Amino acid sequence: MQVVIFVPSNVHSLELAGLMDVFTEANARVAEVNARVAEAFYDVMVVAEDDRPIRCGSGLRVLPDSAFHRILNGPDTLLVAGSAGVPKAPGRDVIEWLSRVIPQTRRYGSVCTGAFLLGEVGLFGGRRVATHWQYAPLLAERFPEAKVEGDRVFVRDGPMITSAGSSAAIDLGLSLVEEDLGRDVALYVARRLVVFLKRPGDQSQFSVHLAAQAVDRSRLYTVQQYILNHPAADLSVTALARMAAMSVRNFVRVFTQEVGVPPSDYVDLTRIDVARYLLEGSRLSIEAIAIKSGFGSARSMRRAFLAHLGTTPSEYRERFRSSGDGSRPTLSDIG
Repeated sequence: MQVVIFVPSNVHSLELAGLMDVFTEANARVAEVNARVAEAFYDVMVVAEDDRPIRCGSGLRVLPDSAFHRILNGPDTLLVAGSAGVPKAPGRDVIEWLSRVIPQTRRYGSVCTGAFLLGEVGLFGGRRVATHWQYAPLLAERFPEAKVEGDRVFVRDGPMITSAGSSAAIDLGLSLVEEDLGRDVALYVARRLVVFLKRPGDQSQFSVHLAAQAVDRSRLYTVQQYILNHPAADLSVTALARMAAMSVRNFVRVFTQEVGVPPSDYVDLTRIDVARYLLEGSRLSIEAIAIKSGFGSARSMRRAFLAHLGTTPSEYRERFRSSGDGSRPTLSDIG
């Protein structure tokens, strides 16, 4: 299965490397469980405006496999990587190439600000689109025909899949691997890369863990770390305000301003993260997980899951956990 990744100038190295590593680990897993497969399942090619080395936004240098114009026929999958910031408009020949090749693909998409290039091609037409939250307003302004969902990890709309920035490239790649090779292979790859086993595409980009890092110089840092490390403790607003040595009213105002969500939502999101981890990788009952993650009861946990993830804990476990029996996938449909 051929995957072509177009990289613009100043490409964000983590996004490119994340995609490459996901497909590489998937290839290794296929080869491990099915010796009959002689060739790699994914044939990944990195293309750019020319075949000279590209300097990534981080300073890392990448040597493309080919200049874009040598790709004459549509691959199975074509992805456009993002750059560090809004990508510079490529030459008209790149837009014309994307316009010609993408209709020949089974699926296509972008990572982060790569969505701006898809917009230049005129592919949005009322479709739902994700990008880095920081650039979502600009994307919506430039391409009003798009339904920009700026707080989503990734969005699938028909053959188009778009994602947020940086580590969200891994989520996008994992979703494609799951589509092609099944859930067990995708979960195996996630474990190999030591990332969350699964982040639903409609989960907000605003991870509580990232939010904690964003205010690590704030007076709220100790409070946030306590929430993350003690999800089953008394995390009422009153208790947290006392820890911060602030009045309840001032604590709620400052916390919401600095972190981006009210403290009660932050607590819920933290507990959901803990519950998701236990649902994916343990055999504990729903009730036991609700207690360990701080919800207190299965009913409370169910309400929080429905409010923030749009699914119930039982549905989440059924969809996202591995088989748990230690068996390897058969991949009987390959080779």
